[in-house]
Amino acid sequence: MAKSTVKYVCANCGAVSLKYAGKCFECQSWGTLQEIRTDPAPQKAGKTGKVGTPPVVTSLRETPEPGRKARIQTGLQELDRVLGGGLMPSSVIMVGGEPGIGKSTLMLQITPGIHEKKILYVCGEESPSQVKDRAARLGIPGGNLWLVTETILEGILDAIAAERPDIVIIDSIQTIFTAEYQSSAGTITQIRECAAGLTRAAKQNGFILFIIGHITKAGSLAGPKTLEHMVDTVLQFEGEGHQRYRMIRSIKNRFGPTNEIGVFRMEEQGLQEVRNPSEFFIADRSADIPGNSVHAAMEGSRPLLVEVQALVSKSGFSMPQRISSGFDIKRLNIILAVLEKRLQLPTWGQDVFIRVAGGLKLLEPAADLAIAVAIASGIKNTPCSPSAVCAGEIGLSGELRAVSHAAQRAREAAHLGFRTIILPEANTRDTSSWATKLPVTIKGCRTVQEALDLLNL
Repeated sequence: MAKSTVKYVCANCGAVSLKYAGKCFECQSWGTLQEIRTDPAPQKAGKTGKVGTPPVVTSLRETPEPGRKARIQTGLQELDRVLGGGLMPSSVIMVGGEPGIGKSTLMLQITPGIHEKKILYVCGEESPSQVKDRAARLGIPGGNLWLVTETILEGILDAIAAERPDIVIIDSIQTIFTAEYQSSAGTITQIRECAAGLTRAAKQNGFILFIIGHITKAGSLAGPKTLEHMVDTVLQFEGEGHQRYRMIRSIKNRFGPTNEIGVFRMEEQGLQEVRNPSEFFIADRSADIPGNSVHAAMEGSRPLLVEVQALVSKSGFSMPQRISSGFDIKRLNIILAVLEKRLQLPTWGQDVFIRVAGGLKLLEPAADLAIAVAIASGIKNTPCSPSAVCAGEIGLSGELRAVSHAAQRAREAAHLGFRTIILPEANTRDTSSWATKLPVTIKGCRTVQEALDLLNL
């Protein structure tokens, strides 16, 4: 009889090692290797074996056309937007975020909007009475919601086979384990195998699967490289639990756009939709204070106006501080170097603090110009024009590179009453099709210096 084999799996990245080491060779994290014992797989037939039937191979020309499947509306327009128009049948959706940020609340709030569908809620972290208490607080009748308290994968699959639900919610994947492996729940092996088994069941039986997952200290989903490729959509909550507003971003979506965001407001009655996020992001803006600027951003297919704040002060240390909230710190250092070298702005010896208001994370390079404008305003102690917004990518020579969706950014600025939008010159060469219809002045600039001159900075 063959002996079981021992291998070591990293709980952070899923890398496999045959020997134990204090540090993972893949992600360089310490103390994350966990011992896993596996039984040898049964021998399979060779090239000339007769076991099983060969798979059917067809040409692309002979493959039938895919059928059009109608999406299922959740009743929450912000969530439907992030999903690409609603729930796709037989899809697998992972929802991640910090504990207490609203993942379970969101799952309960979709039940009234799809009351004609049978929903099976797997309570891995809470008892059914606790879930019912939350549903009563949110005012959810729950006539189509069925609860099961189970953490063993095989028992969950049996309940799915017996109840045949339309939607299954797993809360959370870190509490589910399979008896085939000796490791405890929450390890990378258990998370991977349980997610794979649930995904396989969803595809075979045609139900929609929601998987709730917690995030690591680094702010990413636990076991991201082993789970993201298994699911169809990855939704992640942004913002912190103590903030009033929550944002849901689609990190991956096979059936819709990525980086789409939905904005919610946490109230006593649960998550309430914010239909016009731009007004929220610039609602408390102080236009007469130096160091503030407004960026015309694009999040997925939605234009947003976001306030960027910069605080620049003389450093008392030999190494100035560079702290950024909502913007990539490495890109911030590049912008500071461009301002120092190309525009002769004294950034060395200055502590620079950047914050994107509202807790939004700016991922697109078009936010460079707004960051540079806010820093220049803080250095010169001069307020930026309160009626101007800007967008542009900054090159290492101080030039402004073209951005995408310039027309949509300008329309959003005009909608909220701004009179000027500063864009790269490449975006203003042919604006006859849309610029004349907007009550906003479009200024094209070739360099960062020209943009600062227009803003009197």
